[in-house]
Amino acid sequence: MILPRSSVLIVTLCLLAACGNRGEDVTLSRITSTGAGPDEFSVLPSKPLQTPEDFAALPTPTPGAGNLTDQNPKADGVAALGGNPAALSATAPAASESALLRHATRNGTQPAIRETLAAEDQQIRSSYGRINILSLGPTDDYTDAYKDQWLDSYAEEERMRRSGVETPNAPPESD
Repeated sequence: MILPRSSVLIVTLCLLAACGNRGEDVTLSRITSTGAGPDEFSVLPSKPLQTPEDFAALPTPTPGAGNLTDQNPKADGVAALGGNPAALSATAPAASESALLRHATRNGTQPAIRETLAAEDQQIRSSYGRINILSLGPTDDYTDAYKDQWLDSYAEEERMRRSGVETPNAPPESD
């Protein structure tokens, strides 16, 4: 039995339409780097040069250290919002944060938590960062790698309600 040309044309058009990217920019969530180009966010323009009020108060030049014309976006943002930019360079917690710190460390701390998490994350990403040749459409490596770790908020809400914890109303589940 030979299919009519119109049926073959419709099936072909449907297959081609399924190969489109549906307007999504999936490349932003790729785990691996796709190019060897420069990182445009790593280069910051410097502040304009100014004549200091007192040349004796200038810091001693140190190779590799920052200078007065270097940008510091975090400190600039903190200052613009009315905060103290010097708090960003503090090495010890402020006295006003001692109660919070005691509460957060009441069950102990793990000193190498950042290194442990980085190693675990690298292991997860390396197991999912390969190309899946069985996938017909665009895929999202980030979603594939971390889907097992997502929290089902509605199931958690039901669990909390069953255990007697008061929970606020949640929006209805979307289809």
